[in-house]
Amino acid sequence: MSVRPIRLFGDPVLRSPSDRVRVGDARLASLVDDLLDTVREPGRAGVAAPQIGVGLRAFSYNVDGDVGYVLNPEITDVSGEKELVEEGCLSVPGFWFPTPRWSHARVEGIDLAGDPVVLEGDGLMAQALQHETDHLAGTLYVMTLETETRRDALRQIRASDWWRA
Repeated sequence: MSVRPIRLFGDPVLRSPSDRVRVGDARLASLVDDLLDTVREPGRAGVAAPQIGVGLRAFSYNVDGDVGYVLNPEITDVSGEKELVEEGCLSVPGFWFPTPRWSHARVEGIDLAGDPVVLEGDGLMAQALQHETDHLAGTLYVMTLETETRRDALRQIRASDWWRA
């Protein structure tokens, strides 16, 4: 178990769709432990496996004191109003942009034993479920921004110290 370093925007693993996990894979328990340790760091609402360099469909969450994980998650429902919410990402450090998100989301997946997991919520939980599931599809939140905002965001990111490092 360990807190893993976060991959930054520009790393190819963040732009590649993740593979489904297979129940019984001996490496999964270690991955889940690392995801949980990594998401428990202060200020983190979610960590997707690609953010720690692993191209598998898994993410952890830490919302309002509720910490957990889901494997092979799929969004099965979004509802309410689509709103612009200020959003940031560990893989795009130091930036927050108005991001279109549904006010309610539901994700279904499995746990390490292959048992069903259902996560749903409003507000930050809905935002985290959509954000982390996007990561598993190879989509960073900056790519979901409205056109002008996305252009401005990419300009700012390219000018950042960590981008040039």
